[in-house]
Formats: sequence, structure tokens, C-alpha cells
Amino acid sequence: MPSTRGPARPQGPGLRGGGDASRRDALLREARSRATAPQFLATLARRVAQQTTSQENPSSPALWSYLRDDIGAMLAAMGFSFEVVPNPLPGAGPLLIAERSEDSALPTVLTYGHADVIRGQDAQWRAGLSPWTLHREGNRLYGRGTADNKGQHSINLEALRMVLGARGRLGFNMRLIMESGEETGSPGLEAFCRAWSERLQADVFIASDGPRLRPEQATVFGGSRGVLNFELRVKARDAPHHSGNWGGLISNPGIRLAHALATLSDPNGAIRVPEWRPNSLSPSVRAALAGLEVEGGDDAPVVDRNWGEPGLTPAEKVFGWNSFEVLAFRTGNPEAPVNAIPPSAHAHLQLRYVVGTEAHNIVPALQRHLGAAGFGDVEVLAHDRSGMQATRLDPDHPWCVRVLNSIQRSLGRRPAFLPNLGGSLPNAVFSQVLGLPTVWIPHSYAGCQQHAPNEHLRVDLMEEGLAIMVGLFWDLGQAGELSAA
Repeated sequence: MPSTRGPARPQGPGLRGGGDASRRDALLREARSRATAPQFLATLARRVAQQTTSQENPSSPALWSYLRDDIGAMLAAMGFSFEVVPNPLPGAGPLLIAERSEDSALPTVLTYGHADVIRGQDAQWRAGLSPWTLHREGNRLYGRGTADNKGQHSINLEALRMVLGARGRLGFNMRLIMESGEETGSPGLEAFCRAWSERLQADVFIASDGPRLRPEQATVFGGSRGVLNFELRVKARDAPHHSGNWGGLISNPGIRLAHALATLSDPNGAIRVPEWRPNSLSPSVRAALAGLEVEGGDDAPVVDRNWGEPGLTPAEKVFGWNSFEVLAFRTGNPEAPVNAIPPSAHAHLQLRYVVGTEAHNIVPALQRHLGAAGFGDVEVLAHDRSGMQATRLDPDHPWCVRVLNSIQRSLGRRPAFLPNLGGSLPNAVFSQVLGLPTVWIPHSYAGCQQHAPNEHLRVDLMEEGLAIMVGLFWDLGQAGELSAA
């Protein structure tokens, strides 16, 4: 499909009069009410209704339309030029690149979002809810993509529009990338950013995805843990054999694989593969995480403080350490078991890892570990995609400090700062390929049911998120106040 271009349109002057502080305060009050205004909710409802799933059809017409006709049209009305272009990786979804340039002497901000969502899981939503219909119940807005990521990038785009409307300009240059394959590992995003690197030059990267540390605590994070998924398989033979005739005479792949898995962690989840354990938690990371509590809000699981690496706080375990998970384990036919020794067994596994872990050594270290433990019959199947890499931003970085100060000014309280998110994002593309300091400001929370039925965005967090972003974009446009370091 050919590229789709949108024209840049001039932006008219906004509100005039009044001191800057009073204008900023008035705009923040308006932002909190705008979050539940009919126009904004209608925009979010329209975006939720578009079935932009990337797992079933990575380059569906819905993805092209979302980028071109919805996001692109909104950006063009705000004076951005934009293009929707094919993915450099054949078969992967399109990408949008947009820019608004006001003055080459001003700092430039790069932002990001993703248009795609996971599959709807329609039949699993509770009665009265549909993944493709925005539905409000009290403090919750239900719908697929409300939390990940349509609601979050809609908040940021609306904040940009409000600042433009009030000031008549941003006061900085803005560039934007929106991809359509984040839920399938962001295929082609790195190649796209390398090819378009000159157009994507900026001073800082600021975007929104993921959850807050706690629902009531505004949060900023500077990177994300890396992630690698892989499989273990034991195949002893081609067919099952009667357990009465062969039990005790031939190996059981399920038992072999269970014991192999037991060598990878202790009974409480502490990692036993030496190369999978970070060397240490640096003093700056420990200081940033000190006193932080992990809490997912209503319906979230209770933190099991005896699980994982002993001696670490929950915040240190999820933001400063590695975690190993068994995602699925299968042998035989669990739905209809028979009295036969299964011929094979396999498990799907995952390692989330922090900066300091040698990503290229994760699978080789596993193979060496299994061989040394006597499990040479266990095959390691590494996925073709290498996963997302670990990244981190120092809490003392000037851009981090500026963003934290702006949020504190808007809310009257200091936000939490995490050197990296516990989950994984394609942040390495922005921090390593483009060489930018990366600052993420999430507008959701861990209990949002993202990637599950009944996904939702909390209304109070949406109101606060819009105020945060309006205040930040206003501050970024103040001449000389927040210029790049």
C-alpha cells in the first residue's frame, strides 16, 4: 500500500490575557473536566470500536484506517504533517510518522503510541460488556484498548490539542511515531527508526504506556525490563504406550521436564541459573525504589512477599531484578487423560530481565545449566524474535528531573520514579537506536485487566493524566524554562 500523506494546517491563536501561572491553572482545571466531556468520550469510543487487533491480521485495513483517518486526521488539524507508511518488514503492520516544527532553535520532543490491541476475547467478557463498545460503570471505562494503548495516547493527543488551543503554539517542536504491531513484538519498528532516523531527531522521548506503581500515585519510569520467551521440550518417542505394560520401563517426558524445570528456580521462585541473576542492585536504583509499595488496586492479586528473590523488597523484585515464569506446561492430554505414558512434554517459559543481564547469553546459559544438571534430553527452542531489550534511565538525568518537577507542580505532590518498568516495551529503539533519554508517564494501573477480558481505564486516572500532560506540555513550551540540556 502506498504511503498516505496529510497536509499541515495552520493553528489559530488560542486564549490570550492573564498571567502564565493563572492561565496554566485554568487549563489544568479544564483538563480534568475535559476527560469526561462528551466530545472526548466519543473520540475514545470511536477508537475502541475499531478492531485493530494485530495478532490475527498484522496488516489489516482497520490498522491503516486508524492511523490515517483517525490519528492522522486529528494531527493534521493541529498543524502536523503526517505519513502512514508500509512496515519495512513484509507482512507487518503500517506505521505513522508525524511532525510539527515551530522553530529549529526550540527543543524537540518525540512521542509514541501503538494503534494495535490484542484479540478481543469477546466471549470471556462479563455480561453487559463488549471489547468493542466503550461502557462506563462508575469510575471505570471498559473496552479493549482503553488502557493499552488507545486511552493513553488519546489523553496525550488531547493534551497537545488543549495547549495549542490555549496558547496558539506549542513552544517546542513535536514528532510522533505510532506503530501497529506492539502486541506482536513491534516487528519492523527498529528498522523503521533506523531508516527514518534523520526525521526522528529529538532532544527527549516522552510517551505513555504501562501501569502506575499504585493507582493513586502518579508515576514516571525511564525504561523497561527486557523479555525473552522460549520453550523447553522433551520428545522421547513418537507415540504413547500403555502404562501397565511399559510403566517403570520407559522414561516419562512429563516427569523429566518437571525435574528439569525444578532446577531453574527454587520452590519460591528464586532464580538458580547463575547467569540469569543480575550482578547487583546499584545504589542509585536502590535509592529510587526505597519506600515504594507495589499495589494494583481493586481486583489485583495480593503481593506474595515470600515469592521471588529473598532479601529484596517487592519494588526491588519487579523493577530491579529478573523474574522467571512458567507460562504453560503440557504433557499428554489434560482434557482427556488416558492410561498411557505420553511421548513428549513441553513448556513455554519467560525471563524478564533488567539492565546488566547479558541478553545474548540467556539461552546458552540455560543450555549449559541443563546439560550440567543431567538433562541433555531437554531441548531448548528459542523463538525467532529476540524479545524486547532492557533499558533504564538514571533518576538524576536532567530531562527526568524536569518532567518530575512539572508533574509535582501540577499535582502538588511528587510522583514516584522507577528506573524501569517491570513489564517490557520497545524502549531500546528510542534509547539505543535513536539515542534519546526516555521518559514514560503511565495513565493506567496494574489492575486494569490489560491483555485480559474486561479491560478498563479508571476515570480518575484519566482526569489526572490529562492534567499531568497538559501541565507538562505547557511547561515544555515556556521559553527557556525547560530547554534541552
